[in-house]
Amino acid sequence: MKGFKYILTATAILFSVIVHSQKVVPETYINPLDIDYTYMVYNSSRNISYRSGADPAVIEFRGEYYMFVTRSFGYWHSTDLINWEFIKPKQWFFEGSNAPTAFNYKDSLVYFAGDPAGYGSILYTDDPKSGKWTPTASISNNIQDSELFIDDDGKTYLYWGSSNIHPLRVKMLDKDDRFLETGVEKELINLVEEEHGWERFGENNFHPTLKEGYMEGASMTKHDGKYYLQYAAPGTQFNVYADAAYVGETPLGPFKYMKNNPYSFKPGGFTNGAGHGITMKQTNGQYWHFATMALASNSHWERRLAMFPTYFDEEGLMYTNTSYGDYPLFGPDHPTKAGQHTGWMLLSYKGKATVSSSQMQIRKSTSTDDDYDITEMPLEKNSEGEIISKLLTDESPKSFWVAEANDDKQWIKIEMLAPGNIYAFQLNFHDQESGIYTRTDGLRHRFTLEVSEDGKQWKKVVDRSNSFEDAPNAYIPLNQPVKAKYVRYNNVEVPGNNLALSEIRVFGKGFGKKPAKVKKFKVSRQEDRRDASFKWEPVIGAQGYNIRWGIAPDKLYQSWLIYDVNEHFMRNLDRDTKYYFSIEAFSENGISERTEIVEVK
Repeated sequence: MKGFKYILTATAILFSVIVHSQKVVPETYINPLDIDYTYMVYNSSRNISYRSGADPAVIEFRGEYYMFVTRSFGYWHSTDLINWEFIKPKQWFFEGSNAPTAFNYKDSLVYFAGDPAGYGSILYTDDPKSGKWTPTASISNNIQDSELFIDDDGKTYLYWGSSNIHPLRVKMLDKDDRFLETGVEKELINLVEEEHGWERFGENNFHPTLKEGYMEGASMTKHDGKYYLQYAAPGTQFNVYADAAYVGETPLGPFKYMKNNPYSFKPGGFTNGAGHGITMKQTNGQYWHFATMALASNSHWERRLAMFPTYFDEEGLMYTNTSYGDYPLFGPDHPTKAGQHTGWMLLSYKGKATVSSSQMQIRKSTSTDDDYDITEMPLEKNSEGEIISKLLTDESPKSFWVAEANDDKQWIKIEMLAPGNIYAFQLNFHDQESGIYTRTDGLRHRFTLEVSEDGKQWKKVVDRSNSFEDAPNAYIPLNQPVKAKYVRYNNVEVPGNNLALSEIRVFGKGFGKKPAKVKKFKVSRQEDRRDASFKWEPVIGAQGYNIRWGIAPDKLYQSWLIYDVNEHFMRNLDRDTKYYFSIEAFSENGISERTEIVEVK
């Protein structure tokens, strides 16, 4: 008997050792979200073909989630907020919904509006999985860029507005009488650019002629008895596109500007913007903000979606965590760190990339005058005769490489600057004259990924060669990390005439020391108090820096991630607000200690 117990004990110990030695990576996600974005029907008359996802309306209904997106000809369903499956509805708007709004009323009915014409019926269903919707008999006006909100007492409100002149408005509807208007209509809020720097129009909040930003994307969240009226500014194509809020005691106001605005803001890093979104509550009580991010490569209206964890502090201030918001983040079901950075760093930045062929390589950026700066890169080869691409590891989603074909002879090889343990990949495909102009079935991305420590012996770690998944921003976490210095993408088939990518991003943990703490961090607020300049000493080995700031030392809710440089200029501050700043350096090996907080009056 004693021997039997010994065998059981030894077996348990051995099993424990095996389990702990084979570390399984927790569920994660990344921004932009990895979903099968729809090709846009507008701009098709100009033969401009691109995918886009914008203006999300996300709701929880009977323990599951539904996401409605501008002009997608349907919507997505999820049980975990990470894996989304497209639903093609039985009845829908001819050009897809535009700036949609959806509301779950007491877990009994989902109401929806978003007719691109700006008027139409409000639809409803008690079974959104089926795709069957019923229209109300009334026709409502001004439902574009709108938000439908039904309070606990059944009173119904429609908020709307999209203008650089006119304010957001609200009108009351009768939910029990075909959503007819009751006659109660009110002007609510407008932009105040002379006080709020982040509301100024343009890339980095600068434009040489236009000063008025666009106010749009009304949204309403009720929390702890308060009403948070949210709005987006200054323009969807810009890196500074953001969401802010006014807070009131009733759905009709009066509303007061929230002093930590904008509460959803991501101006730096690989993918920018965090505006025109919606704040929703997960079944476990965690809030999330789904937002629109600017891609703006084929068109200014080429966009993607993001999801950030959202909180309310002890003052009732709503804020999101967008720090390292386009790096891998813990999934919504993580017990303590949902939506927070995993600590996996970017291993591929400035890696030496070579490609099988090259039809073109374009470096592109949004300029301050609302157009593009475009540079076609010359063909370069290395000493081995391989074509060089400097755009696939430059952390710019607008720049792209186009192969000469779309077949299994196309490949990309990246030699990272240093080896590391790889935890995940993100493949950002580009649409180059793909000739697709609407929701299309049967699209798929087929490829394999290999890794190597020496560039000679290769190991296949991802095999999607027979996949039916359409993944224009494919995010692929590995079950277990793998050590490598080289990564190779092998194409099989992707949508479009040519294989094209903007970026291959490799995430993990380097083997070196994390960067040292930044020294001599100086902040100078300008004569225009909406502006501030920053300088600091470069940190050896740092890829970049993350500036954090907020309205109090314990409220550094906002951040701006930048690469390479050791100075910065921002135009997004509120004129009459005192701020506190700190900065940290980061590299493939980790994140440095933050500097002492600097108070700037």
